[in-house]
Amino acid sequence: MSHKHTLEQAYMTVSMARLLRDGETVFHGIASPIPMLAALFAQRTHAPNLTYLNISGSVNPRPTHLPHSTVDPRLLEMTSSLFPMSEAFDLAAKGRLDSVFLSGIQIDRHGHINMSAVGPFAKPKVRLPGGAGSAFLAENAGRVLLWRTKHDSRSFVNELSFCTATPIKEVYVVTPLCVFHREHSDLVVSSIHPYSSESEIRQNTGWEVIFSPSVETTPPLTEDDWRLLTKLDPEQAVAVEF
Repeated sequence: MSHKHTLEQAYMTVSMARLLRDGETVFHGIASPIPMLAALFAQRTHAPNLTYLNISGSVNPRPTHLPHSTVDPRLLEMTSSLFPMSEAFDLAAKGRLDSVFLSGIQIDRHGHINMSAVGPFAKPKVRLPGGAGSAFLAENAGRVLLWRTKHDSRSFVNELSFCTATPIKEVYVVTPLCVFHREHSDLVVSSIHPYSSESEIRQNTGWEVIFSPSVETTPPLTEDDWRLLTKLDPEQAVAVEF
């Protein structure tokens, strides 16, 4: 059958969904179409008891059409409850936010992220919007699930121009090429997407990549996976991230 989503879109989304655990609470902020789709995908597959919170203030929404914006009012459709943004930070402080999705313009070998500036901070080449609470969530959420839709040496750098947030607990990173998991203080490749390779990952990463001794090929997507992606996201909302 023909598929609406590209391989990169599909493997990133499903890899992120597979990281979510049944019964946990997960949150994402603005500009997060892939985490949005990943959470909905997980709820309809292996994690029916997942509590999905998003920045629009809804809890477990069931939108009839997935919006391109993660602050779209459609994310309030069939929500089981409403909550103010402050609740997300309160949950994290109490140790009740199990996973949070974060990203950055740069990610280093330790899983630290930059969303503030590229180049010297006083006179940067690019001034970015900043962390918007990510530093607090990165330190207090149970797990940090990072994603970046470009896997190249400008995005995955040996040293950040500026450190916006430092996750201190469990960290995963999902890219178009692979999945990293932080072991001790370094990111280690735990799975490689079927269309990529160790050499491609090495060539596009700004540090000497470590591969887990048990590195595996990311499990292939089934036809049911493809059908569910199309059902949940018929208008390819995730494409805006690529």
